[in-house]
Amino acid sequence: MGDNETVIRNFIQAWSRLDPDELVEFFTPDGVYHNMPAQPVAGRENLRAFIAGFIGSWTSTEWDVLTLISKGDVVVAERLDRTLVGDKAVNLPCCGVFEMQGGRIKVWRDYFDMQTYLKALTRAPGQAG
Repeated sequence: MGDNETVIRNFIQAWSRLDPDELVEFFTPDGVYHNMPAQPVAGRENLRAFIAGFIGSWTSTEWDVLTLISKGDVVVAERLDRTLVGDKAVNLPCCGVFEMQGGRIKVWRDYFDMQTYLKALTRAPGQAG
């Protein structure tokens, strides 16, 4: 798929298309996504179902890369994820740590404050949070 930094930049951009099938192709067949507030999810079929489940209510998302560094098979991407969940704006600072294997994501750990996400969902429509 290319060098690790490019793969992760492409992966981050792909989220804006909200296509679980496209997103799971960035993972190794046994890839793991550990969205830190939840249990780790492993394997493309499980990843597809997990991703589809939480983006189902999203109407759009754009992820801004604030910092991206890599060394060997590890890429760290600090982001601001700007998402519309229905008509609620959620601006969520995140940091993703990616362990790569053969140009694909072997393990992705994403760190963020779940309360920031949940509080934004309780605001009036259109208010940034």
